[in-house]
Amino acid sequence: MVKGTPSFGKHQKITHIRCRRCGRHSYNIRKGYCAACGFGRSSKLRDYAWRNRDIRRNRKR
Repeated sequence: MVKGTPSFGKHQKITHIRCRRCGRHSYNIRKGYCAACGFGRSSKLRDYAWRNRDIRRNRKR
């Protein structure tokens, strides 16, 4: 069994499509929610403090 180039011809399933809310290519069809903004999982936007860490550090300077 080869794991290289011939196997990649079988990769035809689409997991993510464009999200209706944020427009990014992060909406998972099987799970039914967006990995970027959380659409389909909750009405609130997906937001974490660790995402803006570098912005917060640069603000102090």
